[in-house]
Amino acid sequence: MTLDQLRIFIAVAERQHITRAAEAVHRTQSAVSAAIATLETRHGVKLFDRVGRRIALTASGRIFLQEAKALVAHSRAAEQALADLAGLKIGTLSLAASQTIGNYWLPPRLQLFARTYPGVSIRLTIGNTQEVARLVAAGDIDLGFVEGEVRNPTLVVRPVDEDELLIVAAPQLHPPRKPDARWLTRTPWVAREAGSGTREAFEAAVRKLGVKVAERRIVLELPSNEAVRAAVEAGAGLAIMSRLVADASLRSGALAALPVQLARRRFCSVLHRQKYVSYAAQSLLKMSAAT
Repeated sequence: MTLDQLRIFIAVAERQHITRAAEAVHRTQSAVSAAIATLETRHGVKLFDRVGRRIALTASGRIFLQEAKALVAHSRAAEQALADLAGLKIGTLSLAASQTIGNYWLPPRLQLFARTYPGVSIRLTIGNTQEVARLVAAGDIDLGFVEGEVRNPTLVVRPVDEDELLIVAAPQLHPPRKPDARWLTRTPWVAREAGSGTREAFEAAVRKLGVKVAERRIVLELPSNEAVRAAVEAGAGLAIMSRLVADASLRSGALAALPVQLARRRFCSVLHRQKYVSYAAQSLLKMSAAT
């Protein structure tokens, strides 16, 4: 049994699909099928049920999946320890970040890290806050960054920076100089999807502004900051947005910020409480605090 076979098995088990697993691990479909067949034949255990083109984990497969993930995680930790011993001359740092952080806040910090440690490759996954927390809790990544609340006893969450939030609108919406709760309730809103840190901030902010949840008008719910920004620029409604996301549009005049002060939100790092914290992750955290 090899680590490569284990990684292939995990990819197939998580996707329940040979083709998508092959794409994820950068192997051919035949190589993935052969790896699974070798595991099953060598150990005399059926890991998947095959019904037509569909596959599903057997009971034995579900048990083995947890063990396989643990073995791969231990292997990754050993690789990190060796990279630390090499003084960050080689290695890999796997990260996950929620969208505002991953697309706007983190890139200059990653550029500094890459210049300082050119031998360390960086793998970044971008998702919403819930997805990032899930990846850290599962041990699939070394370090996460989120802009929303995370409540999980297996995770260590620490603030690394603050974010300024704005209410923005297209100029053609003609927002009043002093928007009140009535106008904010009557005007349509564009929001991110549930589970994102920006949506969490939106919910908290509109409540403080006196907009009743039952009466607010969310006309669009979109999966990215860029989609929200484009919709608001087109006049779809108001949005609560990070200044990092809105800055270029504010400077060009495509968006206007309403004169309403919102509470700042925290950007936080997320680590697994029981997982080895590599020197690479520690170094990026130090750079992030200093930048």
